[in-house]
Amino acid sequence: MPSGSHPGSAALDEVALIDVEPLLAGGDGVDEVAAQIDRACRDLGFFRIVGHGVQPGLLTALDTAARAFFEQPDVDKERFTMLRAGSAWRGWFPVRGEITSGRPDRKEGLYVGIEHPPDHPRVVTGTPLHGANLFPPGDLGPATMAWIEALMPLAATLTRGIAVGLGLHAEWFDRHLTADPTVLFRIFHYPALPDNATAVEWGVGEHTDYGLLTLLAQDEAGGLEVRTPDGRWIAVPAEPGAIVCNIGDMLDRLTEGRYRSTPHRVRNTSGRSRLSFPFFYDPSWDATVTPLPLDGSPPADDAARRWDGASVHAWDGTYGEYLTAKVARVFPELFDTVTD
Repeated sequence: MPSGSHPGSAALDEVALIDVEPLLAGGDGVDEVAAQIDRACRDLGFFRIVGHGVQPGLLTALDTAARAFFEQPDVDKERFTMLRAGSAWRGWFPVRGEITSGRPDRKEGLYVGIEHPPDHPRVVTGTPLHGANLFPPGDLGPATMAWIEALMPLAATLTRGIAVGLGLHAEWFDRHLTADPTVLFRIFHYPALPDNATAVEWGVGEHTDYGLLTLLAQDEAGGLEVRTPDGRWIAVPAEPGAIVCNIGDMLDRLTEGRYRSTPHRVRNTSGRSRLSFPFFYDPSWDATVTPLPLDGSPPADDAARRWDGASVHAWDGTYGEYLTAKVARVFPELFDTVTD
């Protein structure tokens, strides 16, 4: 298997752009695309994809419906607050209602996931993050679920490319970690900063994602930044048709740091509202993530440089336990309410 080390002093100035159409089509181009993804995961942990085959009309419909929802007064959106969903942790939260890196974020959002019926075993037992979505009447629910349905096979295909890049069988993730993937989705609205804003208030503070792979669609406002291995922050371009991908803590753990879950943050300085649509494709709820037997020595644990100071390699347990603990930190009051 390829070893490769993380280039901790690499002077990276841009996020790689990869045409993944050969990966979706299969055939001779798979190995080359897999190699490009592998290189991007080792260099920065972020890359952009085109040739993904997702119809642009799906994002247009989602964007339109989301803007209509967020334009409503908070008193109307409160009918769909996360408090009404209980342990499912689905629904709307207001600006500064989510905490990242210990500070409230200057964004509001809608938490969504795969629909689980009332008789689903984890719904019956009150397992966090399982249950029904809370959508307002109208187009937002159908547009959201159509987007999720389109991204699920794309995410699965990307994990096959990652597997090939690591020297594994293409179906390794399907067989060992994502037979029943944990799929979550967020719609985030970042209000424009006022003209007289002086304090630095982040739309999302510095953080890493928790699972395997994130697929992000964003509007043209921009504002997403990623930290390079040498400690600089660079902007991630916001361009029509490109989907931003980044790896999460579980892929970092799986590769013992050869792939890093890279810190990133958002500040909306565009002068107008910003929307983003992160889709999370993660291990099965009950999966345990055990490091792969890759060649070569892994890099040193980077816990001291991480936003939360915690090691993804020292932690032990199932992915569901890891995710629950992380989400509880960003919604502490909600967690206390649903666990009382």
